[in-house]
Amino acid sequence: MKKVRCPKCNSYTLFDETRYQPGQRLVFVCSQCNKQFAIKLPPLKNEGREEKELVQEDSATHQSEISRGSIIVVENAFHFRQEISLEMGDNIFGRFVHGTSINKPIETVDPSVDTRHCIIRVQRGKDGNLQYILRDAPSGTGTFYMNEILRDQDRIRLQDGSVITIGATTLILKLEDDE
Repeated sequence: MKKVRCPKCNSYTLFDETRYQPGQRLVFVCSQCNKQFAIKLPPLKNEGREEKELVQEDSATHQSEISRGSIIVVENAFHFRQEISLEMGDNIFGRFVHGTSINKPIETVDPSVDTRHCIIRVQRGKDGNLQYILRDAPSGTGTFYMNEILRDQDRIRLQDGSVITIGATTLILKLEDDE
């Protein structure tokens, strides 16, 4: 099952993507506000493979500079599992709300996740290796690293598999294989 968000009221509609063809255009009517909107299902991964390979060869260096691992948002009572990629610099995590100025929104209705909850900074250390540094934004309910609450001045260096809890939501750091 997949979910799509209404562009007008932000409510979700669930649908079974296996019943449709890759690349097919689907039209939905929001059950909350009656807004009609459309999406296009992504094509199969091997369709257009030759074109993608050319693009990948030309931008292989560029891609390695962009993708810096990801944060897995574990499914809980408030939302589905999400994977959010990390970039160099400050990755500001919080609850998605229209008009907020965060660059890594989590789609949830969990009221204990602030709209600006925690920050993971990705930077190169003196040895040239990537460092992942966690801090609280600060938030109302706090940020927990491995079940220990962070103080406002704390800066925690993360490793692959580090568990972060914000509100009732769990985040897990997943590093790229080549790092």
